[in-house]
Parts: sequence; C-alpha cells; structure tokens
Amino acid sequence: MLVEPGFFRTELLTPESTQLRRVRDRGLRRAHRADRRRVDRHDGPAGRRPRKLADALVQLASADEPPLRWPAGADAVATFEQKAQDLLAQARRLRELSSSLAHHDA
Repeated sequence: MLVEPGFFRTELLTPESTQLRRVRDRGLRRAHRADRRRVDRHDGPAGRRPRKLADALVQLASADEPPLRWPAGADAVATFEQKAQDLLAQARRLRELSSSLAHHDA
C-alpha cells in the first residue's frame, strides 16, 4: 500500500527543526516567504492527527483488501481527485492519437 499523506500537525517543519538558505533574488524571496507562511499554517503541535494516521494505517493494513494507494487526509483526497480529473482530460484529449498507434496486420 502506498500512503500519500497531506499535511499533518507535527513539529517537523518548525523554524527550530529546519534551516532554509537565504535567498538573494527578490522574486524568489517573495515566493519563499509565501511558502513559509503556507507551511506554518499547516504545522504545529496542536491536535493528534499523526495518531489518527497511525490508527488508520493499522486498520487498513489488517483489511482483507487494503488499497493499492491511499490518500491520507482531506487535502490529499482533494489532490487525488484533481489529479484524476487532469489525467482523464489528457486521455480524452489525446484519445484519437493514442488509439492510432495499434499495429494492423493485413
């Protein structure tokens, strides 16, 4: 089973546990600050979500038919759904070209 987790409340990404290089480029600095704010919103010791993840993993591992892939967290589910929609749109857009590659024996 492949587990693809979303954000979980841990202390992994706190400023005390990460060191980020100083960025000189002004545009990159803005992007870096925006990324840092996004990470800060999702990180921290509040809640027991990692424990819930562990409990869910035990439940899935003991299932008769565990999933091949599992999105862990509502944000991971949303990412899965968007990716599925994107892949389906690509397949539909390229169906004719993709289907034209079959070998036809006389």
